[in-house]
Amino acid sequence: MMSLIAVAAAFFALLFGMPAFAPLVARAFPDVVPPIYGFASFPAMLLSHAEIVAVAALAAVASALASGVFVTREAGRQFRPILGAVATIGQTFPPVAVLAIAVPALGYGEGPTFVALALSGFLPIVANVIAGIETVPQAVREAALGMGLSPLQVLVQVELPLAAPVMLAGIRTAVAIMIGTATIGSTVGAVTLGTPIIDGLVGDKLPYVIEGASVVALFAILVDMALDRIERRLGARTSRPMPARRP
Repeated sequence: MMSLIAVAAAFFALLFGMPAFAPLVARAFPDVVPPIYGFASFPAMLLSHAEIVAVAALAAVASALASGVFVTREAGRQFRPILGAVATIGQTFPPVAVLAIAVPALGYGEGPTFVALALSGFLPIVANVIAGIETVPQAVREAALGMGLSPLQVLVQVELPLAAPVMLAGIRTAVAIMIGTATIGSTVGAVTLGTPIIDGLVGDKLPYVIEGASVVALFAILVDMALDRIERRLGARTSRPMPARRP
C-alpha cells in the first residue's frame, strides 16, 4: 500500500507541480528555453491520453470477451484456431504500422490512435479470456447445471467469476501496453502525454522528452499497481473455500 501511495504522490507532484522544477531543469539544460514544456498543460494532456486509452480498453475488453466466450462454446470451437492465428499474427504487427494504415482511412487525430490501441489491447485480453474460462473445472460446470442453472447462468454466475482473475491479468497487461503505445499517437495529431516527447525529439529539446516520459512512466506504473491490487483481491475471493452447508 505504501508503494502505491509513493508512486501516486510522485505522479501527481510531477503532473501538477512541473513548473516548480523549472529552476532545476534550467540549471541542467541552460540552452533550452522554456525549460518546462508549456505548449499544453500536463493535466490536459493526461486527460486526453487517459480518455483515448479508456475508450480503446473498453472496446478491446468488449470484443475480446465476446470472442473468447464464443470460441469456448460448442458452437464456436471450430473458430478457435482461426482466432488463435489472428492473435498470433496481430502480436507481431507493430502499432506504428497500424497508425500508418489507419491514417489514410480515418485522417489525423484520435481515430488512428484508437484503432492501434484497441488492436494491441485485444490480443492479450482474448488470450486470457480463453485461458480463464478453460481453467474452470468441468465438474463445477456440471454441478451448476445439476442445480438447475441454464448454460447462460452457468457462464455469468460460475465461469466468468472464476475466470475473472486470469482475465484481469490480461486486461492489466493490455492497459499497460496501451498507456505506453498511446504516446505514438502524437505523431498523427492526437494530444497525449507523448506530445512533449515528440516535440522534444523534433526540436532537439531533451528536457521535454524526459518530462513527458517521466509522467507516462509513472502513470503506467500507478495504473498497473492499482489493477494488481484488484487482481489479488479477486484471486483471494475466488480461491476462498465455500462454507459447508449445515445438514
